[in-house]
Amino acid sequence: MEKKEFWMNLREEDLTEETKTLISSLPSEKEYLGGNLCKYQGSWYYYNFLQGVLNVQRGFQPQVTDVIVASFPKCGTLWLKALTVALFERSKNRSSEEQHPLLSNNPHNLVPVLEMNLYRDTPKPDLTKLLSSSPRLFSTHMPFLTLQEALKDSPCKVVYICRDAKDSLVSRWHIICRCLNKEEDRSILESMFESFCSGVCLFGPFWDQILSYWKASLENPKRVLFMRYDEVKADTRGQLKRLAEFLGCPFSEEEENSGAADEILEMCSLTNLSSLEVNKKGKSINGIEYKNHFRKGIVGDWKNYLTPEMGKKIDMIMEEKLKDSGLKF
Repeated sequence: MEKKEFWMNLREEDLTEETKTLISSLPSEKEYLGGNLCKYQGSWYYYNFLQGVLNVQRGFQPQVTDVIVASFPKCGTLWLKALTVALFERSKNRSSEEQHPLLSNNPHNLVPVLEMNLYRDTPKPDLTKLLSSSPRLFSTHMPFLTLQEALKDSPCKVVYICRDAKDSLVSRWHIICRCLNKEEDRSILESMFESFCSGVCLFGPFWDQILSYWKASLENPKRVLFMRYDEVKADTRGQLKRLAEFLGCPFSEEEENSGAADEILEMCSLTNLSSLEVNKKGKSINGIEYKNHFRKGIVGDWKNYLTPEMGKKIDMIMEEKLKDSGLKF
């Protein structure tokens, strides 16, 4: 996939006049792949994604039972989406002929991104398919304060997953290289590193987004659940049960005894998901092949790609930005 094709969905001629007028008043920067970024409510967006954010804030009509999966890109999003789908699916009476959704569809399709997929081009998308299921599952990369404006006073639940900044950076680098048909291009990694450290990156600054959800989870723990990728990896069963309880669908004693949790963990493992035929072919709305979403998912893999100096600089920035918040990495 060429760079031009990769970002063809970001054509600026698709923007409304209202969006163009707003963008002209916002701080703007050019990012490492040449895309235009602008800063809205403290976060950086491609122009079309900003239009999606505005459409979500104006047009999204939240329902009480909605569930929003939130994250910074490449922080365990796909895994959390799969686990969330599987938790709710276990209560449905499916006939023997019906396939489990995760066997026939990619998690990113089952839990679409509000601002990038559903609302990017219109404030009134057709949500017919989602309306037929309860609860409706959505995802977002917006910071909490921006999302909150769209949710208004709805009590719907938000699940946020975060990851070590260094691992997240390396994971984003890998998927971009794959999409551009490049083999581990160090120049792109170095540019991404500089962008990360400056805070001028898509959906960044990284630390501001994390803090927005961390604070929301402390203020309203029944509405916002804060999860850490490393903790999910270390105690998958315990974290799955925590997620189920938060979503209001805890495992019954019978399910505990029958191994229902283990069945979900097996189905949603990256090894199993990446081996499914549905995830070996097809593309998302953003032109990314499903297979490119899967890699190692290893905690600490950044050490194989970032220099010790790069790792130290990111750690120092994160320590400074998260100081006095009670959140540490």
